Order: sequence, then structure tokens, then C-alpha cells
Amino acid sequence: MRIALFATCLGDTLFPEAVKSTAVLLARLGHDVVFPPQQTCCGQMHVNTGYQREPVPLVRNFAGQFGDPSIEAVVVPSGSCAGSVRHQHQDVAERYGDAALRAGVATVRTKTYELSEFLVDVLGVTDVGAYFPHRVTYHPTCHSLRMLRVGEKPLRLLRAVEGIDLVELPEADVCCGFGGTFAVKNAETSTAMLRDKMGHITGTGAEVCTAGDSSCLMHIAGGLSRIRAGTRTLHLAQILASTRTVPHVLTEAAR
Repeated sequence: MRIALFATCLGDTLFPEAVKSTAVLLARLGHDVVFPPQQTCCGQMHVNTGYQREPVPLVRNFAGQFGDPSIEAVVVPSGSCAGSVRHQHQDVAERYGDAALRAGVATVRTKTYELSEFLVDVLGVTDVGAYFPHRVTYHPTCHSLRMLRVGEKPLRLLRAVEGIDLVELPEADVCCGFGGTFAVKNAETSTAMLRDKMGHITGTGAEVCTAGDSSCLMHIAGGLSRIRAGTRTLHLAQILASTRTVPHVLTEAAR
């Protein structure tokens, strides 16, 4: 397949390794991965904060960048951004867009997927040839769980990883407290939610907490580093891209 990779804002600026790992993984599975160079923010943060008219240019650009008929699928290493494209873009286009924008959004949203659902639902694979000999726990992010309903797909992929010691995260479906600007506007509540999440993560004894969203991992990693837990965070794509030949080497975590 010819697959376009959407990097997302956080992926582009703060977590490029998650984006690179997505490309490496898809190429390893035999697909042609392309990167539309003029891609920008999907506009999720504007919509979530109540500015629903402002992201119209971003939605229009996304439809233009990824609407090429030769692109068979758009893969996103983020449940929240994939959810924005699939759901919020349609709302924005219907309320504030013209007929061309509505048509462009309709075309692109149907071929946009979060990484784990693309692998399992579209490619039909769970064993991607990964090797990661570490104790890992998985946090299902809110948008992937509730908006995209990816369910067990990330766990199915992780269970097939050679060498992994996958441990269940207690109260996994409870929010980590990030929520974008929620963490800024409701800092005390966000911190309390994060404290609970960190307690469950450290209680598993995992070396690594993984998820499908760099934003949530950023929030969790900040908390874990402040308490010097010794637990690292790593995007799902980085685990799936790791192989015996080219293994992912864990960096030292704060203790």
C-alpha cells in the first residue's frame, strides 16, 4: 500500500522518534511510506478549547495534503489526532466550510487510521516481528479508547512482541489527567489524576509504560521523572519497530 504518514505537532516538535518508528515499521511490513511535506497541525487543540472556526485553514490544508488519490491510507501515531481527523474535521467542515472542504474531508477521514487499528483492522497483522525484552505496561489513552474505540488492538500487538513481559495496568481505562489545556486550566485536578495513574504504573514494576499518544506519555513521563520512579515511557510504535537486528536501547530513567 501507499501510506501517508501524519506526524502530528507533538511528534514533529518533541517526539520525532515515535514518528520515525512508525515509518520504519510500516516500511518493514512492505509498504511505501510517504510524508506530505506541507502538513501542519490537525486543529484538534483549537476545537477542544472552543475555537471551532479558527481551524478551518488547518482542516483545509489536511484535506489537501492527504487527499491525493494515490494515497491509500493515512496513518497517525496518535489516537487523539486520528480522532480529530475522523470526527472533528467533519464537524468543522459542516459548520464553517464550503462544499469543497466538506468533500475533501469526507474523502480523507475514511482512510485515516490510528497506528494500532491500521495494523490490526486494515493489514490484518498482530505479529509485526518486534523484539523487546522488557517489562511493559500499557496505558490506553482516552481518545483512542473512547473516540476511536481501538479496544484490545494495541494489547494484541504487544502480546505478540518477542521477549516482552507485558503486565496489566490497574484501572487502565482511567484518564491520566492530561487532556491538553485541561492540565493547565485545572492543574490541581490534573495533578491528582496523574498521581493516581503513576501509583498504578509504579505498582506494576514495569520498566516501561507505553501508549499510543505522545501527549499522554509526556504528561506521565513528567510525573514519573519528578518522583524519580525509574520507569520510562515509550510510544507503542517504538516498541513495535524494535527488532533483534535493530533493538531499541532503553535510556537511563531518573531514580
